[in-house]
Amino acid sequence: MSDRPIRITVDGEPLTGIAGQSVAGVLLAAGRISWRATRSGAPRGVFCGIGACFDCLLTVNDVPDVRACRRPAADGDEIRTQTREEHA
Repeated sequence: MSDRPIRITVDGEPLTGIAGQSVAGVLLAAGRISWRATRSGAPRGVFCGIGACFDCLLTVNDVPDVRACRRPAADGDEIRTQTREEHA
C-alpha cells in the first residue's frame, strides 16, 4: 500500500483515504460505522470484513451490491448507500 491520497464521494460527502484502502476502510477511518439498515432499522456496516456476509453493501459508480470490505477504493469513486427499497 502506498501513502498516495485518494478522494471518494459518499452520498455527496467528500472523503479522503489512502490508495489501497478498502471502501470500508475509508468509511471507518472517517468515523462512519454503519451505512445501511435492515428492514427493522438496525444499522449495518462491516460485520465479517472478509466478504462472506452482505452487511456492507453499497453502490459504487452505479454498480449496486458492492461489498465495501472487498472493494479497493479508487480515486474519484462515487458511492451511494443503499436501501432495501432500491432492490425490491
